[in-house]
Amino acid sequence: MKIVLTGGGTAGHVTPNIALVPKLRELGYEIVYIGTADGMERQLIEREGLPYYPIHAGKLRRYLDLKNLTDTGRIARGFLEAVALLGKLKPAVVFSKGGFVSCPVVWAAWLHRVPVIIHESDLTPGLANRLSLPFARTVCYTFPETARYIRSDAKTLTGIPVRATLFRGNAAVGRSLCGFGSDRPVLAIIGGSQGSGVLNTTIRGTLPELLQEFQVCHICGPGNIDPALNARSGYQQFEYVNEELPHLFAMADLVVSRAGATTIFELLALKKPNLLIPLSKQSSRGDQILNARSFEKQGFSKVLMEEELTAASFLTALRQLYREREAYRARMAQSKLAGGIDAIVTLIQQNSRR
Repeated sequence: MKIVLTGGGTAGHVTPNIALVPKLRELGYEIVYIGTADGMERQLIEREGLPYYPIHAGKLRRYLDLKNLTDTGRIARGFLEAVALLGKLKPAVVFSKGGFVSCPVVWAAWLHRVPVIIHESDLTPGLANRLSLPFARTVCYTFPETARYIRSDAKTLTGIPVRATLFRGNAAVGRSLCGFGSDRPVLAIIGGSQGSGVLNTTIRGTLPELLQEFQVCHICGPGNIDPALNARSGYQQFEYVNEELPHLFAMADLVVSRAGATTIFELLALKKPNLLIPLSKQSSRGDQILNARSFEKQGFSKVLMEEELTAASFLTALRQLYREREAYRARMAQSKLAGGIDAIVTLIQQNSRR
């Protein structure tokens, strides 16, 4: 049987799809991927050796903007491309992880009567998934609180698929990659696939204090390396990591991160004590704040709001997290939502058109 995976725009819309690939291959599915021609999903998927089909896509905005006119044309073109593509591929099922490229694929699948499964990572559904929900056979969701935002009766709490490779990290390899010793604990900072200017500025502004207590592995985003800091002992910068990530996670004693759903569920699965600094409402629709508050309520994460972020508040929160790290690990170990691969693959099997 053939399955079409789709989703793109950020790594969080792609890596859960990648996490499903080994199990789907094991079950004999022929896997193809539909994304944009120049989105980050193309590079990530082609590394997996999957056939990749690009279509046009446009961003859907919640506010008035002249770009909505041109992007509407791209969306219509992408829909026609998806209709033709699915007619040729004839998949048994489509699995959509969201992002604006997924809408034309979901709509085209409905037109072809191909069953569609949608996965929503965030606590509240994003616009792309809201536009796709009426055309889906079933919906997977990640946070217990999400159920009240999804009107469909065909919904299942699954958690997020977490890549098996993340569990194969070696802390010694991670320390070697960073040139770290074993004299101090390791703090890892993850700003998301695009990086975070706010986190980068905070980390670098507090680096003298941090390096007295921690060794710092800083994933700062494309174009954000500061060459002047390359010689600092105990500090290592990366623009972006892929194969190295399992080893960097393995060596980390604490993690500072934004609150994208995929990343925080990976931290949960790996039982990494974490400080979340979600994107503010001025920079997003507020989904990261809801994600972070849910994890805070469940005792999985410590949260520091961006509006409250100062050098002093950051260092205070980090030190408190380190003192309480074993309690955080214990609560994460009790969670039943550490990974959703089996639950989602079961739904895919049940909904595949024979």
